[in-house]
Formats: sequence, C-alpha cells, structure tokens
Amino acid sequence: MNVRLYNHEDQGAWEAYVEDAGDSNLYHLIGWKDVIEKTFGHKTYYLLAEDNDGKITGILPLVHLRSLLFGSFIVSMPYFNYGGISAKDAKARMALLEEAIKITRATGASHAELRHDAALDLGLKVKTAKVSMLLDLPPLAQSLLKGFPSKLRSQIKKAESGITRFNSGGIDELDSFYDVFSTNMRELGTPVYSKAFFRNILERFPKRAHICTVYVGSAPAASGFLIGFRDTLEIPWASSIRAFNGLSPNMALYWNCLRLAIEKGFSRFDFGRSTPGEGTYRFKEQWGAKPRPLYWHYWMKDGGRMPLPELNPKNPKYRAMINIWKRLPLGLTRLIGPGIVKNLP
Repeated sequence: MNVRLYNHEDQGAWEAYVEDAGDSNLYHLIGWKDVIEKTFGHKTYYLLAEDNDGKITGILPLVHLRSLLFGSFIVSMPYFNYGGISAKDAKARMALLEEAIKITRATGASHAELRHDAALDLGLKVKTAKVSMLLDLPPLAQSLLKGFPSKLRSQIKKAESGITRFNSGGIDELDSFYDVFSTNMRELGTPVYSKAFFRNILERFPKRAHICTVYVGSAPAASGFLIGFRDTLEIPWASSIRAFNGLSPNMALYWNCLRLAIEKGFSRFDFGRSTPGEGTYRFKEQWGAKPRPLYWHYWMKDGGRMPLPELNPKNPKYRAMINIWKRLPLGLTRLIGPGIVKNLP
C-alpha cells in the first residue's frame, strides 16, 4: 500500500476511480481542485492510495484553510456537504487517514475535518448535527405533482401564476443568480462568495453545472445553482428576494428545478444541507425530501480535548458581527465578503 500526492498525470485514473467507486461523490471530482485553487488560493493536498500494481484503491482531497480570524485547519471538502475519504477497503481508508493526520500536524493546523455521508469507523470524534435532504424522483413530472399534498399543489399553482418566466442556463444566468444570492446573503448577515467562484464552477463543469432563475417582470426574484452527478441533481445554493415573498418565487423555483431534474433524467434531487427542525428543513420536507445524516469526522491536534469547531452563524460569538453585516451596503458586502468567507468551511 502506497499513499502519495496527486499529480497532473493521475487525472485520468483519478476521474475513472471517482466514476467507478461506490462511495465517491460529486466533490471528489478533480475539477474542484482547480476551482478551489483558482478562486481562493488555498493549498490543497489531494491524496491517493495505490496497491502494489499501482492501481488506485482510495482517494482523499484535502484543503488547508488558514486565517488570523478563524484559525488554521484542514477540511475535506470545504464549502460543500461531502468529500472525505473514498476507499475500496479499510486498509486504504486508514492509510489515507494516517497521511491526512501527518499533513495536519506538519501544517500546524488545529484539526482536520472529514465530511462523509456515512458513519465510518475511523476512531475519530463525529458531529451529526446536519442532514442532507433527498427526494426520489419519478419518471414523469406530472406524477411528482400528483403525489404532492393538495396544499403544496395550490402553493405551486399560485407561485407559477406570479412569475413572468423561468430560465435555465449557464454563464448567461450568472449575473441574475449573483444579484439574488448576494442580496439574500447580506440580509442573512452572511459574507458572500465572489462571483468568480460560481463562474469558475460553470467553466470547469460546463456539462454538470447550471443556473435556474425565476423572474417577475424583468427582475430576478429567485435563483438556484445546480450541479449534477450520476443520478442526482443537487442545489447547493438557492436564494430569493424578500421583496417578492408575497409571490412565493422560491416555490416556483424549486418546482421548476424538480421538473427540470426529471426532464434531464435524474432520479434523485438533493436539496442540500439543513438542521433538523429549522425553517429550511421544514421547507424541504414539504416537498417529500427525506433526511440523510451527515457524519463529519474530526482529528484534533490536542487529542480531542477541545470542543468540536463551530464556524457557523449559530455560534453566539459571531452574533454581533452578523447584526452589523446586515446593515452594511450591499456593494460593500460584495467587495469584502469574499475575503472573509474563503476561510469559512
């Protein structure tokens, strides 16, 4: 068993492994290495395990985030729900973990966070506060609509009557998406990613990534960024403009995204990450989505004595900062937000 760093000559073998492995996911694709390095400038450590014949038996993408404000730590994968170790057997899995720990120690990082959608026996602390929300899709959109409760069907009908059009595209929809997304993030008190981040994804994954937007008149009212992998279409980012809430454009957005997923041949829709019981969880649940636990595993430099990291808006230490952010001019949040959020995993 040999564990080493990825190099460019490994691209074909890496991608073939991801397509073939049963426990791999969208964020194991090597293109994310390019997106993260180009957008954020983070140091990445993409590890692969090989058997004696040089065949890949496991992979682990790692990203080093480092800042004075939030500290230094290793994550697989930051900004997304999944990543972590993909391995064909326990031997490869533990070899990759051992190398990840060596890198974490060598960089002086406080911890390593490995994000999985399964409970792996790694001997590490695990956080299970979040779930992904998944909906199995029928072959026909009309079948999905008929299966919804009558209240949900009425909400969809009302929302559809209030929008002017629904667009699905790529770079051509980026400005509309970013206008909606950055406005919503400011209203939530959360720093926003740069527009370049989303452009880089669209350019690196032109056949997988696209944007869906609903308009009221000529104004974008709700928009979502979607990425497909295997049988699943995921919507990791979606937002709507509060001024249009009376028209429920988010309902129209999600219905049209579900319809689009079926038309494109996907059999599952991933609504993204939620906390059970909160508003976004209930919103996704009404569509019939079911929770799947997320298992985030932690190796801690101090041996696990310190509390698990809580770099999220629910942490009370960030409450004052969030309240201030909500009052800042939108243009300023777009300018300074990307420099902050790049270090928030």
